[in-house]
Amino acid sequence: MNNFNIPIATPKLASSIVMCRPFHFGFNQQTGADNTFQHNTNSPEQVQKQAMKEFDNAVSSLQNIGVEVLILEHPINQNLPDAIFPNNWFTTHSSGELLLYPMKTPNRQLEVEPERLKNLFVEAGYEVNNIIRLDQQANSRVLEGTGAIVFDHWQHQAFAGLSERCDVDLFNQLCDSLNYSPISFKTAGSEAIPFYHTNVMLSIGHQFSVICSDAIDNNQRSSVINQLQSSDKTIIDVSLEQAEQSFCCNILQLENCSGESIIAMSKSAYNGFNNQQVRQLEKLGSLLIADIPTIEYIGGGSLRCMMAENFLPRLTP
Repeated sequence: MNNFNIPIATPKLASSIVMCRPFHFGFNQQTGADNTFQHNTNSPEQVQKQAMKEFDNAVSSLQNIGVEVLILEHPINQNLPDAIFPNNWFTTHSSGELLLYPMKTPNRQLEVEPERLKNLFVEAGYEVNNIIRLDQQANSRVLEGTGAIVFDHWQHQAFAGLSERCDVDLFNQLCDSLNYSPISFKTAGSEAIPFYHTNVMLSIGHQFSVICSDAIDNNQRSSVINQLQSSDKTIIDVSLEQAEQSFCCNILQLENCSGESIIAMSKSAYNGFNNQQVRQLEKLGSLLIADIPTIEYIGGGSLRCMMAENFLPRLTP
């Protein structure tokens, strides 16, 4: 991978996100091999209809609370069942860079459309100075964006649970280029296989972290916890059941147009937290709760997976 350098900017929460309309949402056979969170169904048309309704309601809830939502639409004739999860294939940076990541499966690789994405940002008034094609430099290695990587932008650290979707060498090279400290570890769920993405067992906000420490290899667990504790964040440790059945770790802290903290999560995640954990989160931001059971059950991802943060600078007049 070619080295590049992106200036480290003052960390902040995103007040603008990209979400992708689910024209062909459904069970993805290609990704189902290593994603135990997915479930198949015999009612694809009903699943599609319900997923679109859940998506539209989630977008409206975010907009109503003051978060800007840019909606990316792939061509309606493209069969991209996981396009609703755009955070896996790109990240944006406050210096104007757009990074594109290498996806594992062929139908997810088709989601990577740099010109369509760039046009979306430019038309919304954002500046894209450079597009960095990690996907073209990866040499068949895989690193699925902020699914595989959970960034702590305040501590300039990056956490990654190793899996078929996270190549450790590519992760380390990326962190070196970003000037972030890499922290990688092995994970295992209740079925003794790795979590397919890190962001279903770890979330990092400005003042908190939600983690399923039971998912981390015994020999690495204390080291990962110590790294999180060193930043004085509130640590909310959830069980494997909370992570796997309720997506409690698949949440994202944002801010609205008034600069107020928003913690976005699904209804299943909210219901999965115990009362003490909910109170801890409520002290750190207003909770936005979206009811997306079809998307979670069929797609194997929750609300965080549906949101890609936009840190790009505004175009100057």
